[in-house]
Order: sequence, then C-alpha cells, then structure tokens
Amino acid sequence: MLSSAPPAPAPSWRREIGACAALGLPLVVTNAIEMAINLTDAAFVGRIAPEALAAVTLAMALYNVALTFGIGLTAAVSPLISAELGRTGERGPAARRVVQGGLWNAAAIVGPMWLLLWGAEPVFRALGQEPALARAAAGYLHTLQWGLLPVLVYLVLRSMLAAVERPRWAVMTGALGIVVNAGLNWGLIGGHLGLPALGMEGSALATALSNLFMAAVLASAVLRDPQLRGLRLLRGLGRPPLPACGALWRLGLPIGIGIVLETGAFAATTALVGAHDPSALPAHAIALQVASFAFMVPLGIAQAVSVRVGRAAGARDRGAAARAGWSGLMLGVGAMAVTASLMLAVPGPIIGLFLDPAEPGAAAVVRTATLLLALAGAFQIADGAQVVLAGMLRGLQDTRAPMVIAALGYWCFGVPVAALLAPRYAAPGVWVGLVAGLFAVAAMLLGRWRSRLRPGGI
Repeated sequence: MLSSAPPAPAPSWRREIGACAALGLPLVVTNAIEMAINLTDAAFVGRIAPEALAAVTLAMALYNVALTFGIGLTAAVSPLISAELGRTGERGPAARRVVQGGLWNAAAIVGPMWLLLWGAEPVFRALGQEPALARAAAGYLHTLQWGLLPVLVYLVLRSMLAAVERPRWAVMTGALGIVVNAGLNWGLIGGHLGLPALGMEGSALATALSNLFMAAVLASAVLRDPQLRGLRLLRGLGRPPLPACGALWRLGLPIGIGIVLETGAFAATTALVGAHDPSALPAHAIALQVASFAFMVPLGIAQAVSVRVGRAAGARDRGAAARAGWSGLMLGVGAMAVTASLMLAVPGPIIGLFLDPAEPGAAAVVRTATLLLALAGAFQIADGAQVVLAGMLRGLQDTRAPMVIAALGYWCFGVPVAALLAPRYAAPGVWVGLVAGLFAVAAMLLGRWRSRLRPGGI
C-alpha cells in the first residue's frame, strides 16, 4: 500500500501520527462545539411548541445549503496557506493575501445567499409546505441570515489557524460562543434579563449575534497573538487580492459543490424514508444524529491531515506527504471503528438519549433504530475513510476529482441503490444505499490518492 513512497523509519511514523492527532483533537472539539450550538437552538425552540421546532428545522435545511457551500469555499484557505508554509516556512505576505482573499470571497458570496434566504417563503411553498409553516420558517431566516457573514469570517480565520497549527483560539472562542448563544436564547425567547420576548425569532437573533461575537473575538485574538502579528492581516485589506481570490475560487468551488452533493444525497435518503415508511422517520433521525455527531471526529482529522499533507506537498517531499496522509487515514478509520463498536454493543443507551422508552409507540422506534445503528456501524467506517481521504487530497490542492467522485458515488450509486431498495425494505434498504454510496466514494478517493503518490503526482 505504501510502495509509491519511500519507506520511512518507525520514529517518523510515530511523530507524524502524534502531530496529526495533536492538531486534529482541537479541531474535533471545535467541530463538536459548532454542532452543540445548533443543538442548543433546537433545545430552546423545542420548548416553545412543536410547530416552532418544525419551522426552525425547515428553515435550517435551506440555511445549511448556503452555509455548507460557504464552508467549502473557506476550507480552501487552509491548504493554500499550508502549501505556502511548506515552500517558504514563513507566515509572510502570501499567507496574508490568502486570508484576505478568503474574507473578500466571503463578502462576495453572502449577497446572493441573503437574497436566496430572504425569498425563502415561495421556495418552501413550491416544495409543498403548508403556508403557515413556510411563513414561520421564512420569518426565522429573515433574522438568522444576518449571522451568515460573521460565521463565514469566523470560518476563514479558523481555517487560517488550522494551517499555522494554532487552533486553540478557535476552540476557546467556540466554547464562549456556546455560552453566549444559550444565554441569548434564554433571554430573547422568553424576555428575560430585560430583553424583549421575541419567541422563535429570538432564537434566530441569538444565533446571529453569537456568530458576530465569535467572529469579533477570534479576529481580536488573531490580531493580538504575538506569533501571528507577522501576518499583518489588516495591511491592504481594503483592496481585494485578486490572484488569491481566484486561487481560492478554483480550489474552494469544487469543495463547496462536493459538500452540497453529499448533503443533498442525505436529504434525498430522508425523503425516501418519508415516502416509503414515514413511521421510521424518528428512528432514521436518531441514527443520523448519532452518525453526524460521530462524524465530527474524522472531520477534524481530515482538517488536520489537509494541513500536514499540504505542508509536505509545498516542500515537494513526497515521502512526508505519504506519511501524513496514511497516518491521518489510520487515525480516522481507527476512531470510527471505535464508534461503530459502540453502536453495535450498546444501541439501547444511545437511543435512550433521544427517546423515552415509556412513550407510546417507542418500542417500534427502538427496534428500527437498533437495526439502523447496526448498519451505521459499517456506515461509520466508510464515512470516516471518505472524509479523511478528501482531506488528504485537499492537501495536494486536488479538489476537482473528489467533486466528480462525490457526484458519481452518491448520485450514480448510493441514492439509486437506496431508491431501488426502499420500496421493499423501507428505512433499512435506504441505509444500505447510504453505506454502498459511502464505500464507493471511499474506494474511488483511495484510488485517486494512490495515483497522486506516484512519481510526478506531487
């Protein structure tokens, strides 16, 4: 498997695995924190009324389409800076221009995103949603959308911190963001602490203000950090660095499209479950929530391995790039093997976190969710492998091939298999399709990675 790279002595492998783990751990924590903010919103809104939670869930489905595209574009900041550090070893003007290009690109794309979210009500009605639900979801978005630019700024700075291997500021800022978001949700929904009682819209305002808080705190920390002052991020910020903006678009656009293709495939499978077995939707939601939370681990490792591979590739060190990539893949698959084992060994307590077994009809949900968690065990291995492999290729600034692979794996294999099995096997058949699609993507990405390790590929 490693024949395409010169063999490395054992201490080099140990150091690389340790370096990847040390960088990946705070990134895993940061990802989990961001997910916790979304869960906090759902928990507070859920106390208002089930209808409010339904409206927020609908609103977030559209909001996340815009956000995930922005995440893909900002993710390009990290590999570009990593490659520059690998080439020069310095955090100089080139790295500054990449960060500034990321900020300018974020400002450029947020306008169309605002227009999309502002006009959400007709979109929801066209998708067959009830008028009252569509109107409530659109009202939520009309407030939440103003937090989109701050969160994109935060993501650009977070990507930069990952590239220079100083992610602790993002962890600390995210942790503060959870506290601020929870406090503002409590105050603005119910009118506590002298704040106006805004109900569901209060939660949207809380999230938007929390995003602004995190962007401001992280920017302040970056500007004050003695080890980052050499970047001089404010110098020339008023003029867009067009070459850097273009490089980020070329690298980031395929990442954004690939993420949208993946999230779209998961949305399609949810629709298939709803169409063929609506009673299985609660079990499907539980399994997806568990899998999504576990996904934060390989996602953080993927972000770390992108940096490590990027530095080695920037230095034209094929052996170091191979060690960095394989080390990250071992960590990612190993971590997901642990989570898969837990899903198989103790499904009951996991399901109990989301469902009261004493509720009417809970026994049927538990049975279905237990079966889906068993399938999610295989899902975990494939999902962990594909996201880390995508991060490895991102470190080589290879993003177009993974985008094509995502389209083929999810939409030419995974979703069709799920659609074929859904009429007969309902939710379990849909999950078999998900697993098949993820394994197909992982296998193709592995083949791409191995081909890039050949002489001349880096």
